[in-house]
Amino acid sequence: MSAPHHSAGEFLKKASVEITPKQIEKIAILQANLPPGTRVFIALLDPSEVEKQIEACVALRAAGFEPIPHVPARFVMDADDLKNRVAAFTSKAKVNTILALGGGAPNPIGKFDAAIQLMNTGVFEAHGIKRMGIAGHPEGNNDITKPHGEGALLKALKEKQAWIKSKGIEGFIATQFLFEAGPLALWVEGLRREGIEFPVFVGVPGPASIKTLVKYAALCGVGNSARLIRKQALNITKLLTVSEPTEFVEQLSTLHFEKPEIGIAGPHVYPFGGFDKLFEWWKSQPTLTAHTA
Repeated sequence: MSAPHHSAGEFLKKASVEITPKQIEKIAILQANLPPGTRVFIALLDPSEVEKQIEACVALRAAGFEPIPHVPARFVMDADDLKNRVAAFTSKAKVNTILALGGGAPNPIGKFDAAIQLMNTGVFEAHGIKRMGIAGHPEGNNDITKPHGEGALLKALKEKQAWIKSKGIEGFIATQFLFEAGPLALWVEGLRREGIEFPVFVGVPGPASIKTLVKYAALCGVGNSARLIRKQALNITKLLTVSEPTEFVEQLSTLHFEKPEIGIAGPHVYPFGGFDKLFEWWKSQPTLTAHTA
């Protein structure tokens, strides 16, 4: 009998899920399909939805999940605004983990446009944040590299890692979604050579039609993956075909279990095609099995 074969199902046990404040109405579906303690990220796509994001954190905590709100710098007015929302997260929903990011808005609504600026206010550590995520861009981010050059993303990761470590906070990287494990592995290995040590949670698009994925690829500005999915969309008969991330998750699972030194910690799943499609696919993934050589 050989060693156990580590499957996609086992890898998915390490997954986090991302929702929007409006999707909190689907909380019963999350409870029926995810174990207690699952990390649920709450995106903020509209600066007017901060109160709804706080309410979503409260509901998720009450339902037994670990709420992790996004705090996009470009949607924060000033240090007082940041202080008020982090105070609400921590006091009302016992939040101890946040994802600090620049945000994709073309123009900031206030004083900030980068996550490191939020960190330097002192608000996070003052309110007892123990774990902090930062954004990773395996396929680049034109919003940053166009004005600041190709080295800006790596420089920003190094700055944020240094800050997080200096405060004794646990750090991790959550990436944009993509479709290919090979380029992702090369990117992570490159980070390790540059001294970036944080574990990486890889963005995985849940089952969705090609048409839906094209829309989200355009919104999120992903690079090679956007080109790959647009190429499929050129075939009009494929537009409504549902794309499932099975092969991608299997490849990530192999990297996680067989190359632990590169630090791919788990999948971060985006339910682009809806929760019903997501959990139907999720439950179909094989779990740990023993096999003969």
